[in-house]
Amino acid sequence: MVGLWWLSFLLLFSCSAPVSHASPGDANPLYRFCVTRCISNGCIAEKCFPQCKVPSSNDSGDSPWYMQTPLFVKWKQSDCLSDCRYYCMESVEVERQARGHDPVKYHGKWPFKRVIGLQEPVSVALSILNLLMHLYGWVSFSNLLYHKLPLKQSKTYYEYTILWHIYALVSLNSWLWSAVFHSRDLDITEKLDYSSAVAVLGCSLIISIMRSFRVRDEAARVMVASPFLSFTITHILYLNFYKMDYGWNMQVCVVIAVAQLLVWAIWAGTTRHPSRLKLWFVVVAGGLAMLLEIYDFPPYQGLVDAHALWHAATIPLTYTWWSFIKDDAMSQTSDQVKKAK
Repeated sequence: MVGLWWLSFLLLFSCSAPVSHASPGDANPLYRFCVTRCISNGCIAEKCFPQCKVPSSNDSGDSPWYMQTPLFVKWKQSDCLSDCRYYCMESVEVERQARGHDPVKYHGKWPFKRVIGLQEPVSVALSILNLLMHLYGWVSFSNLLYHKLPLKQSKTYYEYTILWHIYALVSLNSWLWSAVFHSRDLDITEKLDYSSAVAVLGCSLIISIMRSFRVRDEAARVMVASPFLSFTITHILYLNFYKMDYGWNMQVCVVIAVAQLLVWAIWAGTTRHPSRLKLWFVVVAGGLAMLLEIYDFPPYQGLVDAHALWHAATIPLTYTWWSFIKDDAMSQTSDQVKKAK
């Protein structure tokens, strides 16, 4: 338990430090000039981008909808900016490496090598594997509840069924947008990825409290969930419609993640649940995996960075987590059936 408190302090301290939205790479005058010239003429040296030939828009938010630039045109303009940034970054990094300099971040991200158009191919693949692991866990959980365990008037004895179904749907949505965002970093994909991640954390915290404190009454569940749900929704709206504040979002996510880890850890230390060792494994390994989000390093061969390794670490954690959920369903169902007799 002392180790978990130390980990919580470390994470909170690390994320409370001031966050700079500007990176050394995008502050480079050569990079800035390259991007500006690329957007204006659509070319970098002999490489040209047709999507940059779309006329720029001067729409205002107050203009009528029929006078605004179509959505597909705005998407092309964003795609033009993305391509210009990528190839200018690639050009500048080649020059830097020739001079013996280490890679630097551009717009908060390391320079990655694109593969078949994917900006971060390893993270995309691992996000898809995480999605499939959640899908497998959810399907096997549902199969266990409705086809292997006894039912009570076509309903399950397990009292947390609905909560885990919601968790599964929110998690699947999150990993879907994670894959999309890592394949193409646009404003809309970034917001969907960040919003989905916050939604998963908020949902996970609510479930951790419900399960650990055995909140069964529907009215009590509403009272417990309401403040956390309200905060989560408010934070998502803040990021999407007021300001995409990366530093504040990181602090919020870390606090929520550490809070749920502590809730699960306290419960694992006090309960005699038959699968508490699996819970301990997820808590401790999950806490250690979070360190990969803090202690960053340049991508190896332009493909694998700390964030990609975090995605890899969550795959076995997800399998173990759904295994614990199924064990919990079997244990609780057995207890309920005995009481019913």
